[in-house]
Amino acid sequence: MSTQTLTRPESPRIESNGKRASKRDGGFASKFTVNGLLILGSAYMVVPVLWLVFASTKNTADLYGTSAFSFGDFSLVDNIVNVAKQDGGVFFRWMANSVIYAGFGAVVGGLIAVMAGYAFDKFQFRWKDSLFGVVLVGVLIPNTATVLPMYMLASQVGLTNTMWAILIPVMCNPFGVYLARVYSAGYIPNETLEAARVDGAGPVRTFFSIGLPMIMPGFVTIGLFQFVGVWNNFMLPLVMLQNQQLMPVSVGISIWQGYAVPLPDFVPMVITGSMLSIVPLLAAFIMLQRFWKSGMTAGSVK
Repeated sequence: MSTQTLTRPESPRIESNGKRASKRDGGFASKFTVNGLLILGSAYMVVPVLWLVFASTKNTADLYGTSAFSFGDFSLVDNIVNVAKQDGGVFFRWMANSVIYAGFGAVVGGLIAVMAGYAFDKFQFRWKDSLFGVVLVGVLIPNTATVLPMYMLASQVGLTNTMWAILIPVMCNPFGVYLARVYSAGYIPNETLEAARVDGAGPVRTFFSIGLPMIMPGFVTIGLFQFVGVWNNFMLPLVMLQNQQLMPVSVGISIWQGYAVPLPDFVPMVITGSMLSIVPLLAAFIMLQRFWKSGMTAGSVK
């Protein structure tokens, strides 16, 4: 009686190993591509800020005579003093104006956006979808395209060259309304609002007592986006304002930059002023990062 030894064919194993190897190669390639794009994006955002930090420590001679990413003779204090003394300290008036404009837009404009998004999400009314479509159209229109119409309207009512010419437009934020509707759907259960109605709470009380506290991470996120957008706004105050005492820091630095063409000594002040102008933005992100990080994940997990 003869015995036969059965052997397992090798070709499937080779094919399986090949598939596994291809999967590993594909995973490495995808990770390399994603990480490479992230590194490039981070460098695109971080490198200009690093250059600003290095350049703010230099005087006029060092700016043009040393490497871009090297410290100068640490003239940062002198540059800050020169910025503070220029034109009677108008730079800090520009900073205060930017804080007023951006803070008003973040708090009031953000609250209006949250209220509108909450209404679009929780209330049923006529032409609801059509009106929300109008909001989405407002998201698609760039802000620069609305500057001239707003200037014409402001000139008709005598608001040009006043702070209200900046404060009133920043109260409208179509993108914030869109985000607020998403946050409302993700954070506020309909059952909670129904329980509040059963207890006798009206729509306004329900929103401020229940809806707003529950949507607070979204409110902070919208307010932060609005703060950054208003702080960096350039075209609207440039067109609306002629009085330098009312200008934000973005327009004020551009005026100094114009002076720097015939007067090179203005270049260190422009760079130092630009560095100082980003400090409030960094402070806002650091202090509010706990809220806006949680707000960015709204609705991602049901």
